[in-house]
Amino acid sequence: MAMTLRVDDEMERALSALAEAEGASRQEVVRRAVLERYERSSHVSRVDESAGRLADRWGDVLRRLGDA
Repeated sequence: MAMTLRVDDEMERALSALAEAEGASRQEVVRRAVLERYERSSHVSRVDESAGRLADRWGDVLRRLGDA
């Protein structure tokens, strides 16, 4: 599927510099960035869910330790 991406001058310079440094096309740099962001956001969601479960389970203990 084709997509047009409009960028400003700053983004153009950054994208070109990254592509050259990585030896990849500008399209590949954008693709990697999007996939990396997607993976990171799903990881953050899993960490948040896990932290919530742990806080529910151990919150009382942590509060008592904080008061000690």
